[in-house]
Amino acid sequence: MQLKDQIGNIILLNSTPKRIISLVPSQTELLFDLGLEDAVVGITKFCVHPFHFKSTKIIVGGTKQINVEKIKALQPDIILCNKEENTKEIVEACQEICHIHVSDIITINDCLELISQYGQLFNKRINAQKIKDKIEFNLKDFQNYIKDKPTLKTAYFIWRNPWMVAANNTFINYLLELNKFNNIYNNQERYPEIDITKLRVEGDPEIILLSSEPYPFKEEHAFEVGRHSHHAKTIFVNGEYFSWYGSRLTKAFSYFKQLRERL
Repeated sequence: MQLKDQIGNIILLNSTPKRIISLVPSQTELLFDLGLEDAVVGITKFCVHPFHFKSTKIIVGGTKQINVEKIKALQPDIILCNKEENTKEIVEACQEICHIHVSDIITINDCLELISQYGQLFNKRINAQKIKDKIEFNLKDFQNYIKDKPTLKTAYFIWRNPWMVAANNTFINYLLELNKFNNIYNNQERYPEIDITKLRVEGDPEIILLSSEPYPFKEEHAFEVGRHSHHAKTIFVNGEYFSWYGSRLTKAFSYFKQLRERL
């Protein structure tokens, strides 16, 4: 089998990989939903779905730091990485061990392509197609739902001290646009640091979204950022629905509907 991953690496396999290590939480969840639980041998400490993997799989580190010796000891056939989640150094270290697949996700089409590639790689094409069909059905339904809703100027915070937001060329920004949340920072790239005292000048959002991950925002943080806006509504949101791709998207659109109803 020959397959090109999402950053252009060619993967040549003589057989279906039987021992998989995933270094990306959302991809770990996708593997489970594809029916590959028994093939997953290693995960990161951030791979929290499905919950029982924490006690049944070997944790080989995080998304930014890995234990190479632990990975080698698991004798993987393939290691699954992501361009954003994992560092170049991690990807290069994993290449020395076995085959790797690197995903690169900005749009839902990228997600659907990844699901197809996993279906092909792991001989789970039917399961992959079912997940893709559900995502596409739910997406179309959501697009019909959202089309008449007003567009709202929005800022999506991911970190504090320093304050950081999601900006252009991110999967989060793509989903914000889908929700008709006009990101006031879409003139910047990736995850810039911002000065919250300039919030009004830089776009004066109507809605401020505080993500549940990676930073654990609390009420005092909502007050802190909110007082620099002009009566913006500050809402805590589940970051998994805005940043996890793969099979998590089957559930995301019903969450987005509930979120819109709260506004």
